[in-house]
Amino acid sequence: MRGHETGPRDGATRRGHETGPQDGATRRGHETGPRDGATRRGRGHETGAGPRYGRVFEGIAKAGQSTDLNDFYTELFITERVSGEVNKEHEVRLIETASRKPAKEETPIKLEDIFKPLPGQDQPSRTIMTTGVAGIGKTILTHKFTLDWAEGKANQDIHFTLPFTFRELNLLKEKEFSLMELLHHFFIQTKGIRRYDRFHVVFILDGLDECRLPLDFQNNPIWTDVTKSTSVDVLLTNLIRGDLLPSARIWITTRPAAANQIPAECVGMVTE
Repeated sequence: MRGHETGPRDGATRRGHETGPQDGATRRGHETGPRDGATRRGRGHETGAGPRYGRVFEGIAKAGQSTDLNDFYTELFITERVSGEVNKEHEVRLIETASRKPAKEETPIKLEDIFKPLPGQDQPSRTIMTTGVAGIGKTILTHKFTLDWAEGKANQDIHFTLPFTFRELNLLKEKEFSLMELLHHFFIQTKGIRRYDRFHVVFILDGLDECRLPLDFQNNPIWTDVTKSTSVDVLLTNLIRGDLLPSARIWITTRPAAANQIPAECVGMVTE
């Protein structure tokens, strides 16, 4: 993966008509609020947060210089999931060897194809994990995916893109929500939606390495009711393992050292 990582993202996206005045979720239509997470087409021109995702400040650029997100060249590569604990020493080795990795060991996946079946597969992977060392461009990658979707360039079968950061989810550690309430908390426009299982939904969970929640997959109860309140930790573990809203697709980004917080059986494909 090539690129430079940036700070917290905003918003969510959905295609359709506006349902509320709040910020947080974007769809193709009319602009809805200051926290919109992607661009949409409306009245013949781009609206929403396209400029936010469209231009980012590049880490190696001179102070104050920004780079057009569409100019970034990004590729994903399928990798074997590392078994056992991945420590910081291994992460340093990844930095040192990244440029020396033979191309023949890597299978490129186009960004727009990340949620599509791979050759030889009948179904796409439900849960994708993208690993990479700090600053390599994991957050930028999720922004580019959202921007391309919102601009109508790719993945038009997706109805909602719901980006979260673990940094902001940490702040809700002591609170309880239903999944519906959690979505309404971040994306007020979703209050008009009652049946997410009728839509193609992508949850982006960015920055697993910053997670301060237990993510207790072994002991957390099974939770299947999107209207019933529980801890955010229980919601996340059930969402990731597919007990809660199994029709949703999940994309997790993380540094390699934190990847093992998610059980291997819960991850359909690992990319870097």
